[in-house]
Amino acid sequence: MAKKTTTILLVVILAGLGLSCVPAGDKALQGKISISGAWALYPMALKWVEEYQKANPGIKIDVQAGGAGKGMADVLAGMVDIGMVSRDVHPAEVEKGALALAVTKDAVVGTVNAANPVLKDILSRGVKRDSLIGLWITDAVKTWGQVIGTSDRTEVQVFTRSDACGAAETWAAYMGKRQEDLQGVGVYGDPGVADAVRRDPTAIGFNNVNFAYDAKTKKPIEGLAILPLDQNGNGTIDPGENVYATRDRICAAIADGTYPSPPARELYFVTKGVPASEVVKAFLRWVLTEGQTYVPETGYINLSQDKLKKGLTLLEGK
Repeated sequence: MAKKTTTILLVVILAGLGLSCVPAGDKALQGKISISGAWALYPMALKWVEEYQKANPGIKIDVQAGGAGKGMADVLAGMVDIGMVSRDVHPAEVEKGALALAVTKDAVVGTVNAANPVLKDILSRGVKRDSLIGLWITDAVKTWGQVIGTSDRTEVQVFTRSDACGAAETWAAYMGKRQEDLQGVGVYGDPGVADAVRRDPTAIGFNNVNFAYDAKTKKPIEGLAILPLDQNGNGTIDPGENVYATRDRICAAIADGTYPSPPARELYFVTKGVPASEVVKAFLRWVLTEGQTYVPETGYINLSQDKLKKGLTLLEGK
């Protein structure tokens, strides 16, 4: 019954997009597609590529992570067909030909070491936006006691990203700043920051959701705890703010707006203008239609039909 319901839902979605007759796969389709960029989109892109190549064995797709900045630079330079970008596209990039298709949504979350000596207080009190600014921007907050409002004098080890990336840009945006304003020890890539925080009980960092939660257990990765945001600034994590226990719970909070945006944001596949390659266009059409069925199970959030339809329209050069 569940499988039948899923099939009916897919038909309804495709009909709403005006694409109910899009084929599941064309085994005669031949070609190669190259993709690079944001770590945030990397797990989702791998899932899409895996499923698409099953239906289209004549298509070979290479996916490489390296940060949103690399994805944008690579696609504008013609080095790849598609750039993965996990931040807003800048006007200067649009002038150079960047065509951004919103494909899904996720968020950046703060992370701390699961063995942090004041973890219980961190989880119950959370962290205020001003404390994050003091940690990453002004360097005014130096101890965990300052973070949570106690007398604890344990110094905080702050980590940030060394590569140009959407995660750092989005985390900084929550504080009203840009990535270049973030202080802390720079570490390359999402896995790098997660590992750095796991190694240091006093550490604080940030990660895209799918690098903070285990894909199998749906719980925070072993050695990590998720930093709760005290959004109303009352010094406690209220029931409505307590959305971090599992990946499913944080994704639901992102979807309904309980978790703020930023650090929640849309993720993009970017091409240089409308793709001339029909192979690339066919893959992107599939991502915006049938490919959306794989979004929730991979730990991401579906976009509205209106946004998906807008992407399809842009893809046709309209």
